[in-house]
Amino acid sequence: MKFFAELIEALETTNKTNAKIDAIVDYLNRAPDSDKLWFIALFTGKRPKRPVNTALMRQWATDIAELPDWLFQESYNSVGDLGETIALILPPPAERIDKSLTEWMNDLLELRSATDDEKRGYVTTAWRGLNYTERLIFNKLIGGSFRIGVSQKLIINALAKYSDQEPSALMHGIMGKWEIGEVSFDELVGGHHINADNSKPYPFCLAYPVEKSLEDLGLTAEWQIEYKWDGIRGQLIRRNGEIFIWSRGEELVTDQFPELAGSLQQMEGDFVIDGEILAMRDGEVLNFTELQKRLNRKTVSAKMMKEIPVHVFAYDLIEQEGEDLREQPLAERRRRLEQLLNDDTDNRIELSEIIPFNDWEELTSVRENARNINSEGLMLKRKDSPYHAGRKKGDWWKWKLDPLTIDAVLIYAQKGAGRRSSYYTDYTFAVKNGEELVTIAKAYSGLTDKEIMQVDKFVKANSLEKFGPVRTVKAELVFEIAFEGIGFSNRHKSGVALRFPRIVRWRHDKTVDEIDELSEIKKLIT
Repeated sequence: MKFFAELIEALETTNKTNAKIDAIVDYLNRAPDSDKLWFIALFTGKRPKRPVNTALMRQWATDIAELPDWLFQESYNSVGDLGETIALILPPPAERIDKSLTEWMNDLLELRSATDDEKRGYVTTAWRGLNYTERLIFNKLIGGSFRIGVSQKLIINALAKYSDQEPSALMHGIMGKWEIGEVSFDELVGGHHINADNSKPYPFCLAYPVEKSLEDLGLTAEWQIEYKWDGIRGQLIRRNGEIFIWSRGEELVTDQFPELAGSLQQMEGDFVIDGEILAMRDGEVLNFTELQKRLNRKTVSAKMMKEIPVHVFAYDLIEQEGEDLREQPLAERRRRLEQLLNDDTDNRIELSEIIPFNDWEELTSVRENARNINSEGLMLKRKDSPYHAGRKKGDWWKWKLDPLTIDAVLIYAQKGAGRRSSYYTDYTFAVKNGEELVTIAKAYSGLTDKEIMQVDKFVKANSLEKFGPVRTVKAELVFEIAFEGIGFSNRHKSGVALRFPRIVRWRHDKTVDEIDELSEIKKLIT
């Protein structure tokens, strides 16, 4: 546990990605292989089911600390994390227990079948033999989450640096199906249980925002124009009978879209298609909020697949029958893509529409109407362009619509992280719904340092209530909030969700009586 505790402390004390990667690599160099395997499992969604009810842990801790419930609750509200609160209220350790991460995890696996009395005896004994940091980690191992800004992608990048292997191969192996006890650390990292070559994606070709007059791009005949969609950019891979779907964020998302995997399985040949995964119903693209309901699920039910069907608009063909097509001009890749998809009858994977136009002025009108079909704008691609790795100016441009904006009032505030941890910088905004205010968005960026300090001063002077780390404030400060899209959502009190909300400006010229009405905002949803 010592090495794991040192790792958690190192990860908590920095918000720099490279520093976190270095801390993980250092841990991997010191920890035994069995602990490394558990580390990967804990941070990639393969942790065991909770062996102890957290309500029982809370009761045991208050009994030991001899605290009344109200004082524990007040402490919990201040700290904002149950595992940390328990670790803080317990008396200093009376002894020293030194076990490896693997030994602790094996104990917890066995604890699932124990009685409540047996569980209490084990947990309280552990608390007596661990220092504060180790207790906190122990509590997290039982049922909490490590809120230390470590994503699966960061884990993969750290493992790649440690093992000197390709991140894509590691992602395939580690995010695939494996169980503790069935594979060793070396076998897992080495990918001995998978064929990494079959799944390997290519770096995505990316575009720059349009930054000059369209007339400066030259002849219209040299350009291919498509709609820009707000979905999940992905590579659809079929090689040697195996199917893989990768997101642009370098995550393997095959299991999240089983119907797409099924469609790819029915197709013939080997290929890699670049396209956009979208939620669609009756030929219409749905808001991203609908697609979001499908994401990050271990299993997708038949009901959800029926309610939120997914399709792919295919942009590009970058490999076919083992041949890397990236150096071929876009026009040739498009010709091959059309031939491939014309031979296939499954309409879940369809060609991205090429927009015909006669001059650049006409294209301006097309862009202005893009929001009517839930498009973000237009993509402009040179027909002779190769498929670059990353961005290269001149070949691919994205011409997005101007963001939508609303005026909303600040009603909740929370302190930030890192260098902003001393200031209230995380804000929740509300709009009018008749006589009441309803929350509509959270935003963390858009203000200057001077404005942040001014808002922080207001929050401290005008707090009404506190809920853990969150403060309710007087509804006085009005801000203009920009966002890329809007959709209905039952997860928000307002009934709508904003896509990429951020603060545009502080509206000193407006009062809370002048903020937007929810009924008018809902009219923005197409």
